[in-house]
Amino acid sequence: MTEPFRVPIVVRGYELDVNGHLNWAHYLHYAEHARWECLRAAGLTYEVLSVAGLGPVNLEANVRFLHELRDGDEVMVSAEFDWPADQAKKTFRVRQQFTRTKDGEPAAELITVSGVIDAKQRRLVDRKSVV
Repeated sequence: MTEPFRVPIVVRGYELDVNGHLNWAHYLHYAEHARWECLRAAGLTYEVLSVAGLGPVNLEANVRFLHELRDGDEVMVSAEFDWPADQAKKTFRVRQQFTRTKDGEPAAELITVSGVIDAKQRRLVDRKSVV
């Protein structure tokens, strides 16, 4: 894949803070939605992962807020998985960009350190166990 996966999301009024901006917590919700849509597009639905006894987990999240998002703004949220060269490594990064559709302005950047757990053992699995 040469281009990151992208999904459009429209900011809803009930997601705003007292300043009329998208509340910070919703950036995490939007990012999660984009990651799951990316997995779904790759055929890795919740059901497929569940049957395999696997589940994605976030271990760390860092958000940089760049420009405000307001009610009715459409934002494109990307999801780009950055897998380490070492397949025995248990974590990977997901880089996400939030871009306002109306003017192309970057609204936020989010990077998560993630992994995949074995649902029964509740432990991270090696990448080679997943791929």
